[in-house]
Amino acid sequence: MTIRLHLSAIVLILSLISLIKAKQNDPGQFLVGAGIYDITGQVAEIGFMGYAVPKQRGHGLLQRMRSRAFIIGDVNKEENRVVYVSADNGMAFQIIKTEVVDRLNKTLGSNLYNDKNVLISGTHTHSTPGGTGGTALVDITTFGFVKENWEACVNGIVQSIMLAHKNLQLGRIKINVGQVDNANINRSPASYLNNVDRGEYKDNTDHEMTVLRFESIDGKTEIGMINFYPVHAVSLNNTNLLVAGDNKGYASYLFEKLKNPPGTLPGQGSFVAAFGQSNEGDVSPNLMGPKCIDTGLPCEFYTSTCNGKTEKCIAFGPGNNMYESNVIIGQRQYDVAKDLYDNAQVFLNGNSIVNFRHTYVDMQTINVSSRFTSTGHNETTCQAALGYSFAAGTTDGPGDFDFTQSTNSTNPFWQFVAAFLAKPTQQQIQCQAPKPILLDVGLIKPIEWVPFVLPHQIFQIGQLFMVGVPGEFSTMSGRRLKITIQQALQDAGTWTPDSHIVIAGLSNSYSHYITTYEEYQQQRYEGASTLYGPHTLAAYQQTFYDLSMKLARNESVPSGPQPFDMRGKTFSFVLPPIPDGLPINKNFGDIFTDVDPSYKPGDTVRCSWWGANPRNDLFTEKSYLYVDRFINQTWVPILTDGDIETRFLWRRQIIDNSIITVEWDIPVTQQTGQDLYRLRHSVLLSGFKNGDFESGSSIGWTIGGSSRGTTLSSLMKAQDYLSTGSADMASIANSHSSIVTSVNRHNLGTVMPKIVYVGTYAWRVEDIICGGFASVLSQQINSYYCLDIYFAWLAVLENSGH
Repeated sequence: MTIRLHLSAIVLILSLISLIKAKQNDPGQFLVGAGIYDITGQVAEIGFMGYAVPKQRGHGLLQRMRSRAFIIGDVNKEENRVVYVSADNGMAFQIIKTEVVDRLNKTLGSNLYNDKNVLISGTHTHSTPGGTGGTALVDITTFGFVKENWEACVNGIVQSIMLAHKNLQLGRIKINVGQVDNANINRSPASYLNNVDRGEYKDNTDHEMTVLRFESIDGKTEIGMINFYPVHAVSLNNTNLLVAGDNKGYASYLFEKLKNPPGTLPGQGSFVAAFGQSNEGDVSPNLMGPKCIDTGLPCEFYTSTCNGKTEKCIAFGPGNNMYESNVIIGQRQYDVAKDLYDNAQVFLNGNSIVNFRHTYVDMQTINVSSRFTSTGHNETTCQAALGYSFAAGTTDGPGDFDFTQSTNSTNPFWQFVAAFLAKPTQQQIQCQAPKPILLDVGLIKPIEWVPFVLPHQIFQIGQLFMVGVPGEFSTMSGRRLKITIQQALQDAGTWTPDSHIVIAGLSNSYSHYITTYEEYQQQRYEGASTLYGPHTLAAYQQTFYDLSMKLARNESVPSGPQPFDMRGKTFSFVLPPIPDGLPINKNFGDIFTDVDPSYKPGDTVRCSWWGANPRNDLFTEKSYLYVDRFINQTWVPILTDGDIETRFLWRRQIIDNSIITVEWDIPVTQQTGQDLYRLRHSVLLSGFKNGDFESGSSIGWTIGGSSRGTTLSSLMKAQDYLSTGSADMASIANSHSSIVTSVNRHNLGTVMPKIVYVGTYAWRVEDIICGGFASVLSQQINSYYCLDIYFAWLAVLENSGH
């Protein structure tokens, strides 16, 4: 009898466990929708956002930028919806978020999608057209705000959200978590070693990847995928001149190519795959680590210098060049994401709850409780400032000036220079210590140099909690923030063993870096770029603890102070493109260099034309290039500028001439035979409206013979091609002898107006184009551009009678 009772109890317990597990694995029902849209900006002449290197300006396109949007809604409460957007952009900015929400409200005629439930996150590619931030610090190296690039971002994000809204259907979401090894390293290990809790973790970076699988309610239709994994999108370094989504953009491209029907062109399929960013602040994809490029020896551990200088200390990726490294790191993320996606079995359930909380906080005026500080005392945040090591850059992209990382002392010369912007107060110096203040960005007026009223946001989707943070959290900062949020949910009684937290980095605004208190003391790049002082992370923990509690208890949250609206208040010294011209006896679309009649798999096909400046039209949702195949008596596009094996290259020839080059790396697996292929391109001529395109096609060619093997070295050849320029200074001068005579007669500083207003652009010709930023002019290709502008202006002056 006793044994029988024990057996009955065991059976009962096992039955209950099975019921519990079955209940936990029940698919929750959600409204789900996904959308994708082009956000590619100007691919020529405009500086890139990320490395803050003025000479890194676009000369073509490796891969189009996309916005990938997902909407998740409560089936019973229409107002309980959240929107997650992953944009192939350096970061998300407040000036973009505000405009996106305004346009959504105008389009839908309601407040269904608003500031509180829309989360926009940047992948942090450093090869995207810049000038979209609105604040001075992020736009200064692109010579100011670039409205065309901002408009491309805003419009593309809005359109992707509207497509997700249009595609809403009953669906379910699966979650899976795994490890990505050998895809990231810590680029500031000296700072990480300062953390008192480092012994609690195996690695000094997070290897965890979280994957969300979206599918129809019957499980028969796959809708999309989001994953979160922390790694900087800097596989392409600051010498790259081609617009690209870097490793995360490549991974998204691979996943979407896999899941959409064969032959679907990039960006045109219904399945959307977002490789989202997380707490990547101190995380690099350059696995070989920092080396002195002159000796091959490791850089100095604490300062990342070689013989006391940062310029020669550079970290490299696992490939033979940066393009191979980009593919390798993207592939490793893709491989794990695919495995986790294919094997996802746990459903998001949590009674199908969808909820959110959002507030704005003035980060410069927070009193932080001792409960959250590392000192054990009540502390305060500080007025925003950047330290000396900010100017040193990182091992992914060293700075150009005489600064080093781990600098905690001042320099009299740079104190003198910085004083022209704003002089820090004694209170601010003490508050920011041990940071030596280089740029007092919290005091510079009248425009906003950095934001200080920042959004804090958290979503709940079943048992998943998604945290939107407006900056770059270091590895340990992200871990501590997750622990704080988990503690809040436990205190509120809503945390379960199935609950999971992800951080969506670089979301809704950009406030640079957030390190731990201990990392801040080291004052490497990340600590010097932690704007609001040593207790910045503690301030975030305090606010997110409160948000999480309010979310769990379904309590309201105050909106907080409103951020500064930079729309209509930006500055720009960006020149519009020079009107397109041609040599005598040439037409737009004439071939400059044609293809060969036959190629082998593994070859690179290249064709060049006399063309126009691609800045004239962004070709949104279209393509600057096509690889066509002749099928059934018709040329059919098989590849576009969104495909990774194609390249669209632009370079200036003399003053107003453009050479357009299209390249295709033929895969080693490409089918051989008698089929004809051709390269084709289109750009808009200056002064014409949409539809008046200049285009050109190569002759047809075939692919036959055995494979030659393949590498990505052709990409480096393309880079060299762009960097050599079209002619040397002497040949430019000889071809414009009449203008050179004008050079001898005119003085640039007196004849050329210092500022010329054309439309909304302010041209500061002498100081910005040909006088300032000496580092720009030290690069040959940019010297050509400067001289071209100079000659063009002199020609205008000659024609106007000056």
